[in-house]
Amino acid sequence: MAWSQVTHTFPSRSKGSYLVTHEVERAVEGELRKYKIGMCNIFLQHTSASLCLNENVCREVREDLTMALDHIAPETLQYKHTDEGPDDMPGHVKSAVMGVSLDIPIRDGKLALGTWQGIYLCEHRTYQHRRTVVITLQGEKSGK
Repeated sequence: MAWSQVTHTFPSRSKGSYLVTHEVERAVEGELRKYKIGMCNIFLQHTSASLCLNENVCREVREDLTMALDHIAPETLQYKHTDEGPDDMPGHVKSAVMGVSLDIPIRDGKLALGTWQGIYLCEHRTYQHRRTVVITLQGEKSGK
């Protein structure tokens, strides 16, 4: 069993759902291609953003996802935790609902995503933030 790990920081982004599949693949491409079979764990080191897998073609899906999350955890609720602004606690709620970690199978040196699946970084804060992920690969390396 082999292991590899990379830390990757995404560029600063404001509130929204962003397709980051290619950024993740580029961050690990040198190592990823060495694996015949395994798992890729992507862990977001933040509490007011999240990761998810979703539809990777239609931009409206990203916009609708952000809208739906705002409906689930609106800024207008009477939150007690407001030290970092009105968007912070709703960001924590959205992060808890969506999650901060993904496990994706590795097959023949590539992420084994479905045809219409993409990796999303969901930024829940209004102003731009830089987000960092730890990407861990584990599995059997190919003989190449």
